[in-house]
Amino acid sequence: MVYGLNKQQWIEVLSAWLGWLLDGYTTIGYALVGLTISTVFFPPSLKVAGIVLTFAGFGVGALARSIGSLVFGNYLGDKLGRKNMLITTILGFSFLSASKSILPSYNQVGIIAPILLYIILFFEGMFAGAEYGGGSTLAMESTPPERRGFVGSFVQSGYGTGYFIVSLVLTGISLVTGKAFSTIGWRILFATALIPGLIAFLMRLFAKETKIFEEMKGKNEIERVPLKSLFKYSPKQMIIGLLITTGLLGVNTATFSFWPSVMNELKYDESLIGIGVAIINLISLFGVWFGGFIADKIGGRKIPMLIYALLFAITSYFLIVYGYTRNFEIFVTLFSIQAFIEAMIFSTIPAFLSEIFSRKYRTTGVGFTYNGGAIVGGFAISMIYAISYLGLLNAWIIILYLFTAIMLIGIILAQETWGRKINKDLIYE
Repeated sequence: MVYGLNKQQWIEVLSAWLGWLLDGYTTIGYALVGLTISTVFFPPSLKVAGIVLTFAGFGVGALARSIGSLVFGNYLGDKLGRKNMLITTILGFSFLSASKSILPSYNQVGIIAPILLYIILFFEGMFAGAEYGGGSTLAMESTPPERRGFVGSFVQSGYGTGYFIVSLVLTGISLVTGKAFSTIGWRILFATALIPGLIAFLMRLFAKETKIFEEMKGKNEIERVPLKSLFKYSPKQMIIGLLITTGLLGVNTATFSFWPSVMNELKYDESLIGIGVAIINLISLFGVWFGGFIADKIGGRKIPMLIYALLFAITSYFLIVYGYTRNFEIFVTLFSIQAFIEAMIFSTIPAFLSEIFSRKYRTTGVGFTYNGGAIVGGFAISMIYAISYLGLLNAWIIILYLFTAIMLIGIILAQETWGRKINKDLIYE
């Protein structure tokens, strides 16, 4: 037994963690090369507009994630099982992620190039959208309540691990390809998504369905259309959850996904960008684990989340103003601190979302609530560039605090899930 879990439980947890690793790998891979591919898929003459349209791909993917979480969660996760859904989605997710490497450029096919890019991002997002709901539900239903804070933070840290790995991969590819990175290097980066996808697929073959889902099957409690019950019985939980995730994912997009662009704007070399964001994300992993550990000690979800969010709001202005510099050491140090605090907020999200929805539509509810937050939050970088006439630094601060306020409102309105007994369907009973 390691941290109160047996071997099979850890297989379920690692299965969910690997899905998040792939998500972080592919999402941040796109962010890392966003400025580079903005002149590949859009006319170079568009300049800022091309950058906005490139990063709008996050919004396209976010919309698709919400749809995917509903479609796959409703018709697979909550009807056929968490494991079956995750085996299906990881295959589609990894192959579509890698397919961006073979897309034609604007110079080759004109307007068809960005259309194809958006189509790939949309369908990739659909498969990725099912990952969070299915993976979090699989992990949380396999974990004792008193361990869900840390285990949830571990699952969430898969994203940061993927970020860390892809940053190092970027550094290696940029050193090997040199000036050819803008033509071939970014394509190699996208193609490498097949590797974590294959590892996750193999791991999921050894995972088992959760006892909660098997019990539902045995009692014939599987709903025909879980989606209907979700919107009928949990509208308040969804709204509050969406406020939290919209704010948090907007903050995440305006930090983790934006730091590579900030370093590019500050004229850092590609290899140095990879090293910088790798270090920042390594520190963030300790933040998410620490946040989950402390949450378990406090014995709650809401209070730890509120404390972490307030700490983030209080410190971020100082960290951004003084971190926006060509001094590499200062940049990495200050934004590592910001990453550590932000990661702490994420630590309780898997447990919190899993505990507010009935087991009958949990995969659908968790997936939709988390991914729905990215519909608006995913446009954070495009919003920053859209008002960059105010100065990039000022635009960054404005958008970051806008999403921070939304997140805080949602947390304040939320009810604590730890230790409450409402009915037999809820996971935390």
